[in-house]
Amino acid sequence: MKVMQLLPALNSGGVERGTLDLARALVAAGHDSIVVSNGGRMVEQLELEGSRHVSAPIHRKSLLSLRQVRPLRQLILAEQPDILHVRSRIPAWLTYFAWKKLDLRQRPRLVSTAHGLYSINRYSAIMASSEQVIAISRCVRDYLTANYSRHLQRPPEVIYRGVDTAEFSPGLTPPAGWRESVESEFPALRDKRWLLLPGRLTRWKGQEDFLRLLADLERDDLHGVVLGGAEPNKQHYEQELRQQAEELGLQERVSFVGQRSDIRYWYSASALVYNLSKRPEPFGRTVIEAAAIGTPVVGYDIGGPAESLEACFPQGLVPDGDIQALKNKTLELLDSDARPVLQEEFTLKAQAERTMALYERLLAERSGRNV
Repeated sequence: MKVMQLLPALNSGGVERGTLDLARALVAAGHDSIVVSNGGRMVEQLELEGSRHVSAPIHRKSLLSLRQVRPLRQLILAEQPDILHVRSRIPAWLTYFAWKKLDLRQRPRLVSTAHGLYSINRYSAIMASSEQVIAISRCVRDYLTANYSRHLQRPPEVIYRGVDTAEFSPGLTPPAGWRESVESEFPALRDKRWLLLPGRLTRWKGQEDFLRLLADLERDDLHGVVLGGAEPNKQHYEQELRQQAEELGLQERVSFVGQRSDIRYWYSASALVYNLSKRPEPFGRTVIEAAAIGTPVVGYDIGGPAESLEACFPQGLVPDGDIQALKNKTLELLDSDARPVLQEEFTLKAQAERTMALYERLLAERSGRNV
């Protein structure tokens, strides 16, 4: 197969990482992988792993972007891909306009992945308008079905995001001197059991609930770790959290460690990992990463993260927003030997295999399809 993935850019983020993961798997399986984007720092890695990158300004939320429809159609005609796979709204619109005027009998099959719970409007409906939609969780599938049923050509297929089990695996051991280095940077972590909340600093990620939990626990052997950075225009929220921690008397019982590139070692060194998002998220990557390593995870029973917990560690589920239940569950698991088990459907291998199988089914339908 020749597969062309299209997205705004290749800088950072879950969509970008998913694109590279699939591209790598396509190349490993002997397929031809092309990615179209406005470029970015991940292009080098993409090309080193055997895919081709085509630069095109398909990222701008502007009517001027419609100028890219004709060049995109020409690119598709030149490359003759079997599959067009769109992952974001602007590229999806441009690709749809380019694809729609191609010969019905010869044009590629059009696939989209819905990575989020998009706002309900005509602009977002494009993500439900492909020949086959992939939903990254049941939560996303149900949202699409409830809000975009008239755009769907067939039911969305759930293919969970996958974790790289070569990178996140049970018994992962930090490199020599890693813990000593961390404790030197954050001395309050020394000789404590760590409770870890990973995630960017934003109001709905649950950091405030986490601080309330730490205050309620009142145990000197535990130390909270808030891992994640604030977005450039939201630095004030980190200051609010630090002020809240001070007001709760947590100065010596919580550390804000910022954004880290070594998160897997923080998972492995922690007693418990938390996902406390206060609104439904489409997926919970931190849940499956911690589960893959074998660290118990505690999370609210809401959205995509709850699906991952339900499958890999149902013992960690607590009612949404219930701080008392959160405290009880924390104390229970701190004294338990229960450990999560990553289910096969949450691995990168399964994600890639199911996506390629979907492509192959669509191509098998080519001769008798009804668009």
